[in-house]
Amino acid sequence: MGIKKIVFDKAHELFFNVNRIDLVPLTSENRGFIMILDKQTALYFYQDGDHFSYDGYEMGEYDKGDVTIFDHLK
Repeated sequence: MGIKKIVFDKAHELFFNVNRIDLVPLTSENRGFIMILDKQTALYFYQDGDHFSYDGYEMGEYDKGDVTIFDHLK
């Protein structure tokens, strides 16, 4: 399939010890969401046409997300 194993090794390393993942919609004019890992690392994703693109990360203390974020999707 042309998938490089190293990409998944890095993803596995990032998420393996994460105990909590929260998703929070962006509240700005841009559509997107924030993925928060263990309430201390925020990964930002913004809508880019028909998909989302990664835009960077910040570290700090974050509140928990809303597990019902996808409940009202059509």
